[in-house]
Amino acid sequence: MRQTFTESTTPAFGPRHVPLIRAAMKAQGLDGFIIPHEDEHQNEYLPAANDRLAWASGFTGSAGAAVILTDKAAVFADGRYTIQVRAQVDPAVFEIRDLVEGGVPAYLAEATSKGQVIGYDPRLHSPDALAHLKSALARSGASLKPVSPNPLDLAWGTDRPDQPMAPVWPHALEFAGEDSQSKRSRISAALTAAGADAAVITAPASIAWLFNVRGGDVSRTPLPLAQALVRADGTARLFLDPAKVTPDLGAWLGNQVQLDTPNDLADALADLKGKSVLVDPAQSSAWYFDALESAGARVVRGEDPCALPRACKNPVEIAGTLSAHVRDGVALTRFLHWIATEAQTSLPDEIEVATRLEAFRDEVEGLRDLSFNTIAAARGNAALPHYHPSERSNTRTVPGSLLLVDSGGQYPDGTTDVTRTMAIGTPTREMQERFTLVLQGHLALAALRFPTGTTGSAMDVLARAPLWARGLDYDHGTGHGVGVYLGVHEGPHRIAKLPNFVALRPGMIVSNEPGFYKEGEYGIRIENLQYVTEAHTIAGGERPMHGFKALTLAPIDRNLILADMLSPAEQAQLDAYHARVLAELGPRLEPEVRKWLEAACAPIAG
Repeated sequence: MRQTFTESTTPAFGPRHVPLIRAAMKAQGLDGFIIPHEDEHQNEYLPAANDRLAWASGFTGSAGAAVILTDKAAVFADGRYTIQVRAQVDPAVFEIRDLVEGGVPAYLAEATSKGQVIGYDPRLHSPDALAHLKSALARSGASLKPVSPNPLDLAWGTDRPDQPMAPVWPHALEFAGEDSQSKRSRISAALTAAGADAAVITAPASIAWLFNVRGGDVSRTPLPLAQALVRADGTARLFLDPAKVTPDLGAWLGNQVQLDTPNDLADALADLKGKSVLVDPAQSSAWYFDALESAGARVVRGEDPCALPRACKNPVEIAGTLSAHVRDGVALTRFLHWIATEAQTSLPDEIEVATRLEAFRDEVEGLRDLSFNTIAAARGNAALPHYHPSERSNTRTVPGSLLLVDSGGQYPDGTTDVTRTMAIGTPTREMQERFTLVLQGHLALAALRFPTGTTGSAMDVLARAPLWARGLDYDHGTGHGVGVYLGVHEGPHRIAKLPNFVALRPGMIVSNEPGFYKEGEYGIRIENLQYVTEAHTIAGGERPMHGFKALTLAPIDRNLILADMLSPAEQAQLDAYHARVLAELGPRLEPEVRKWLEAACAPIAG
């Protein structure tokens, strides 16, 4: 039976909240306040109680920021949300700015003046982000001031939703593949190597992975909101609200893990006087650094020691993920069959599409929840890469259009994320050409062989090259990490234009999702998850090479492929993938759907 983790229902929001925030700013002697998207745990997907940016501005993207000054305000979004932010934010109240090009620091440098005081909540900003903000304000003569409680929370007041209190439960070893004591031993060795006596862990995914627990505090993600202190001897303290503690949790954690409450955290940090403490400046807020420095601890800045081990899945996790993708692929294929048959004449709207797909997934063994809210985007809405249908935006499919559906499920043995773009009626030649260009980039990345030490940044161009050759591109990354019954987005690795210095290693799961978006008309994206294989020697080669193996199993719409644009090697690669899809899923499908799948997976040149 499906359980729903904390819903991300956005609280009532809008420009009417800006005067309330300004009134609270004035009471605190502030000339401005900075609102990041991130919450106290640096989450990407937020519980409703922490969705401050949406409450203040109306913008619901998974990355962004806002600055509210006494006489002006601005909202910042990246290229994924260029269209969405314009649709959601009132331009009479907020100037819309680019999050990446200059971003908040550049705006503060030009919009503030000497003597002004700009407030920030130290629990919501990383120290690295604050350093950029301080530098920007130094140019204008303004200053930053930490405030707690912050003016937005004061303005939100009693209308603010309660903090989530989902139970935390053991994540069985049959799925995790390694017990918590073994993981803590690995982390303690990393701390010793870094010259640290302890580490503060604040990322919910790291806590879930390290202690082999799962929760439900984060939307569509089985994560608990908690903090941990891990010592170099392998013992740990886990700071968890008592309301979340299930009866068997203490025994599961064992004698080397002490359960405490969040109220104990400040004293625990104060007790670290004279100790060397590792904290990740990208994952932990400035509040932790301030507290440790005030206590007299020596702060060691370094990457969350759980991040890389968590990203490199063990054989049990890979096997479980493969199994989860087969089951998920059955549901997805039934859905694609429905789109290719009944939906071609019934012409459903986006909400009907999302509801039907979720119904197919609900029949899958082991489904716990979706891995994110389903993106079902018809016609021009598909040009918004992270669009979600609502009653206001709901659009019906029409003949001669494209339908883009990005969706996934959470299973105890794996997390899925897949995008398919489908033709409704007869697509135009332009749609087919651009779909085929996207497919060529997808195939090039999937077929890549690469030596140890290669980063995702070095691979990104392969997925874009066919589009670039026609003067086209897309404004989002090509690949993100994915957890195993954890977050659908995880680091530290990625495939993107932006520099990334984490080499792809065996067991890492990463998406392969090039796309193309024509504003107001259509959007195209093809997304499979794949994992990095061990390095093997190629016949006649000199160095072992890693590769990728596809996890996602679902046919790609043949109606959108121009076979004559594909090289013989690309045709063979696509045929081999489709043959695997048919072999893995065919025996699990009812005769009518299997017959359709046989045609959908037939050789592309046939």
